[in-house]
Amino acid sequence: QVQLVESGGGLVQPGGSLRLSCAASGFTFSSSVMSWYRQAPGKERELVALITSKFGIRQYADSVKGRFTISGDNAKNTVYLQMNGLKPEDTAVYYCNTNYGSGYWGQGTQVTVSS
Repeated sequence: QVQLVESGGGLVQPGGSLRLSCAASGFTFSSSVMSWYRQAPGKERELVALITSKFGIRQYADSVKGRFTISGDNAKNTVYLQMNGLKPEDTAVYYCNTNYGSGYWGQGTQVTVSS
């Protein structure tokens, strides 16, 4: 049974940092592509960052380049999203995704950037 469990969201002031975690189980983590998406109220879900677990290739949305870093720990079957320099426009529900099988999503974690 594939499971993706996100954690680490919360309320942070502009300029602050958060680290999101996504614990994966039920599939071969090291052979998959892991991604973080986000969805703000009234907007479509958008890709934030992805990493190929096997080769460590990383890609980022232009809006987060230089501020966010995606990483993975194959021993822990966990992918992280370090978010620095947070802005109010980063406010959204953040979802973890894997391309394994037909694709799976986590339940999401809320990130709110506000003073």
